[in-house]
This record gives sequence, structure tokens and C-alpha cells, in this order.
Amino acid sequence: MATDRKAEVVWLGDLTNGSGTIENVTSGAFAPLDVSWASRSEEPGGKTSPEELIAAAWASCFSMALSAGLAKGGTPPEKLETSATVTFQPGTGITKGALTVRGTVPGIDGEAFVEAAETAKQNCPVSKALTGIPEISLDASLA
Repeated sequence: MATDRKAEVVWLGDLTNGSGTIENVTSGAFAPLDVSWASRSEEPGGKTSPEELIAAAWASCFSMALSAGLAKGGTPPEKLETSATVTFQPGTGITKGALTVRGTVPGIDGEAFVEAAETAKQNCPVSKALTGIPEISLDASLA
């Protein structure tokens, strides 16, 4: 079954001097969140950015995909610690993405873990949505 997720944003002013607020999301799990050009291109200053939200979505999606793949292979993880970094270059856009994962997975060796992580990186829905990023890296190892 398909699901829809929605976020609502109000933006006031122009790009560089204005600011916005993520007012509502489908789940109600968070909001309001402030966003601004400065939080995107300079220092966050307590505000979020589209790239930070993409990184959070990517890290969680990748972790779910890796967990599912490992379990399907008969070696469910005890713990996966994942971070995602999305690099934004003003005037160009998102230029890099990096995933790092450390896993505690009984019954699997490092090579098989890296292979499972690579499969998850290629197949999680957020990774698929980010295929336009010119440079994507993966650092995967057992804890």
C-alpha cells in the first residue's frame, strides 16, 4: 500500500534575508522547525536546512534497508549506528553524500557486512531518490 507523507512550510521574505518554518508534518513528530538560507549555506545557528533533513531521512532509510537485508540473509543486526552527511555548495547544489555505518551483527564477517551495506545503499528508497548526487561514498564496518 502506498503512503503519502506531507510537510508544510511557510517562507517569509527573499532567499538571503528571509526565513521559513516547517509548520506541520503528517506524523506530528516534529514542528515547528526554523529554516533559513544562512542555516543552509553558513552556520546552522539553531535552525535546520533541507540538506540536514535529507541526511536524517537517508540515514534512517539506509539503516532500515540494511537491517532488512541482514535479517533476510539470516544475520539480523543487534545494532546499526549510521550517519549520513550531505554536502551543499551554494550556486551548485548538493555535491556529495556520505554514509558511515558501524554494525554489531553476530554471525557475519566484515566482507559480507560491507556487501550488505552496499546493497542497502543502492536500494533504499532515499538512496534511489538521491542518484543525482555526483559523489556518494560508503564506509561500512563491524563494530
